[in-house]
Amino acid sequence: MATEIERKFLTTGDTWREQVTSSVRMTQGYLQRGPDTAIRVRLAGERAWLNIKKNIDGVRRLEFEYEIPIGDARTLLDQVAARPLIDKTRHLIPQGIHTWEVDEFHAENAGLVVAEIELSAVDEAFDKPDWLGREVSTDARYFNSQLSERPYRSW
Repeated sequence: MATEIERKFLTTGDTWREQVTSSVRMTQGYLQRGPDTAIRVRLAGERAWLNIKKNIDGVRRLEFEYEIPIGDARTLLDQVAARPLIDKTRHLIPQGIHTWEVDEFHAENAGLVVAEIELSAVDEAFDKPDWLGREVSTDARYFNSQLSERPYRSW
């Protein structure tokens, strides 16, 4: 069992793009989603994972993640996962000892860009780049599981 500690922010402008070191297109679908728990399958490039999360307080979650065969992931996404699927590009931006994950959403969530950082403690200090906007860590609307149920375009 692992506890994920993650802070999530909106971005301002596009200057973050200048700092991207790698990007990967992702598709993820939810096999189960609720107010506090979610089971999802994610396909990223030529790798896939099954992930189970239990929200503790918006910033902290229990997280279990297992790599699965890519064919299984495709079948789960095609035949089992709830619609709409999440379609996004994840951009990585190293900064100090941390790496920002900037998710640029497509399809039903087009127009939404969210920056996330994983921390080792809730109160861990981290550098805030100038392109970072408002924090949305505890706003459930920005959880991917919620975006698959109520896409950004419908807000």
